[in-house]
Amino acid sequence: MAKGVSHYTRSGKLHSGEMHKMEDGTLHTGKSHTKSSVQLFHLGELSKSVQKRIKQKGMNFE
Repeated sequence: MAKGVSHYTRSGKLHSGEMHKMEDGTLHTGKSHTKSSVQLFHLGELSKSVQKRIKQKGMNFE
């Protein structure tokens, strides 16, 4: 997993905790997979509206 690259939930919430990589290559929250694990995304993978909201709030850490 890339160090220094920010990861976000689909809604745009910045994730700073543990994460793990699934067999299909996607990143999820938590050290290991559980029912509460949520998929994580890089800024460019989020919808344009969520990207805009993150940038307006100054939450872009990339």
